[in-house]
Amino acid sequence: MSKKINPIASFVREKRKKLNLTQIELAEKAGVGIRFIRELEQGKETLQLNKVNQVLQLFGHEAGPVKKIIWESIPSGED
Repeated sequence: MSKKINPIASFVREKRKKLNLTQIELAEKAGVGIRFIRELEQGKETLQLNKVNQVLQLFGHEAGPVKKIIWESIPSGED
């Protein structure tokens, strides 16, 4: 069973590395703990959104609600 890739975890890790920041440096700049950064980059599913946004704001981004499309509810027009 393969683990799903978390897009936020990948984004944060890639941005941090591009800026040549350690996890410790990123944690200090974002005002969060090193453990939080490690869990975020590892794709932990249960993290506080406000803390995630503290990190994302350093890169000019923010997480928020996204409408999910449920394909079964979209009429196909083939009736």
